[in-house]
Amino acid sequence: MKRVVWFAVPVCEIVLIVCLLAGVSLPTPLLLAAEALVLALVVTEALVVRRSYVSARRSGAGRREALAEGVRTAVPAPVRRLAAQEVRSWGSLARWAARRTHGVDAGGHPAPYTGPQTAMVYGLLFVALVETVAMAVLIPWPLVHLIVLVLDVYTVLMVLALHAGCVTRPHVVGADGSLRVRYGTLFDLRIPASGIASVRVDRRFPDGGLVQYTPVEGDESEDGGGVLDLVVGSQTTVRVELTAPVPYVRPLGATGRARVVRFHADRPEELVKALREALPPDVRV
Repeated sequence: MKRVVWFAVPVCEIVLIVCLLAGVSLPTPLLLAAEALVLALVVTEALVVRRSYVSARRSGAGRREALAEGVRTAVPAPVRRLAAQEVRSWGSLARWAARRTHGVDAGGHPAPYTGPQTAMVYGLLFVALVETVAMAVLIPWPLVHLIVLVLDVYTVLMVLALHAGCVTRPHVVGADGSLRVRYGTLFDLRIPASGIASVRVDRRFPDGGLVQYTPVEGDESEDGGGVLDLVVGSQTTVRVELTAPVPYVRPLGATGRARVVRFHADRPEELVKALREALPPDVRV
């Protein structure tokens, strides 16, 4: 229930603001009730943070640790994860401009995976830029125009930041035979060399979202060690079978376990070759 309120109240507030800017006449009691609800939410969350902070300090935690504990208590995990992912995405823009990659150690083999989505990303950017120009011409109210302009610029930069995260955070085959499967700042799965049973090129074209899980027969949960697909541009090109199910974390924090991992690499043959050469001789690939 708390999570629903956390998401619903800001959305309702935004809707009211948009209505007011558009000139819609709203009843005064409705506006007062909405503002009272927002104020109550802010005060309640502040009290929760303070209570948790004081409790942590009494337990001997430092100020930073106590504040972090308070935020964890008051703010839902999906909101915290989205905020952290957005911060990392903005950092990826600077990393992209500097032509630097993230998490590729000495001896590691980076494997890019952005090929199928690059054209789509630049298409979205073009559409967003056209919309920005069109809104600048069509909207006559300066304040509304400014708000829309800020939102459009933010959208353009966010699309670029998400793509930059994918460019600067490739899959990585470690020198020790480990494998790191990623999708920008949204997904990160580390597989040790000892957990890899086999790897091969396997082209598939699944439908659906970024992270998909197919359970083993007779087990519909995500803890039975089924197949995990990390889909880019509606395709996967590499299949890794594991010696035991490994845990993974979805972008919003949900967890599961998978025995087979399928993901996309732009040059799957090179990744498979690099991984086979890095794995210890006793690993069956």
